[in-house]
Amino acid sequence: MGAHLVIERPGLFSTLQDAGRFGYQRFGISASGAMDPFALALANALVGNPRGMAAVELTMLGLSATVEGGPLRLALAGADMALTIDGRPAEGWRAYALQPGARIEIGPARAGMRAYLAIAGGFAVPPTLGSLSTHSRSGIGGLEGRALRAGDRLALNGAPAGPLLALPPSHRPAARGPFRVLLGPQDDHFTPEGVATFLSSDYRVSDKADRMGAQLDGPQIAHRDGFNIVSDGIVNGAIQVPGHGRPVVLLADRQTTGGYPKIATVIGPDLWRLGQARPGDVLRLSAVTAEEAEAASRAHEAELAALIAAMVEEAGPAGLSSERLLSHNLVGGVCSALDTDHA
Repeated sequence: MGAHLVIERPGLFSTLQDAGRFGYQRFGISASGAMDPFALALANALVGNPRGMAAVELTMLGLSATVEGGPLRLALAGADMALTIDGRPAEGWRAYALQPGARIEIGPARAGMRAYLAIAGGFAVPPTLGSLSTHSRSGIGGLEGRALRAGDRLALNGAPAGPLLALPPSHRPAARGPFRVLLGPQDDHFTPEGVATFLSSDYRVSDKADRMGAQLDGPQIAHRDGFNIVSDGIVNGAIQVPGHGRPVVLLADRQTTGGYPKIATVIGPDLWRLGQARPGDVLRLSAVTAEEAEAASRAHEAELAALIAAMVEEAGPAGLSSERLLSHNLVGGVCSALDTDHA
């Protein structure tokens, strides 16, 4: 029997998600995929997986699980969730080697919304249309098209032993600044005052938020001449404004077409921040040009490569590598004593 991860407490809404299911929107099938693809890529890199391999996406609450049948390597990245292994505190943004019988416990998010539990070699789950991503509304992908339940046994592909990597705290991603958007494709369906309101106001993530989209609460945006259009395609980050005048950001599990005008689209490099936005968080939006969006995308890819290059190997059961030791002032007290004696 190969290694399995046996779910004891599944959390609020834990699903298998990878980079997404592409090429099927013309058939009405959502792309799905990780809400925070940046954290997914980094979690996978920590255990030596390709960046888009499926991981368990945890939403607000963590989970508890036990390892069966064989050893594994795992890492947790994304939202700040407390992690313990066999009752001992552990860290996110770091890989661990676990033996059969080991138990992991992941607590609720202290900051952020979603974390990703990646396992070296990935999950031995049959893909649906080329992807393991779960789309629960249509019941496809993942584990029977649904969120994880207590008692689920996730079969693992297994992977050869590899280094236990860690991303130093100074390199961990932090959200900052306004969300950058490209205006359009239907910004001409709004009055100039409506567009100005959209770009100058603070909007708060409402409790009407899930993997499909998030309604933002704030000043109403004025339409120019009605709020219906001929339905057209929807991309990740598209911002519709229905008749009530409040923007709705469409996300990973979005519908494939929509009939409300789209005032703007959040650019790709900022989508991961939407995946970490919690109800009550305040967002500010800033328009950029297509050229600026392309430059931001290149910079984002370079940042991901730099973060992966910055990962260091953690040696020993306590993770006391030379890099980790050198990151602490281990001789400060000795130096102070020497200085005092010399004086």
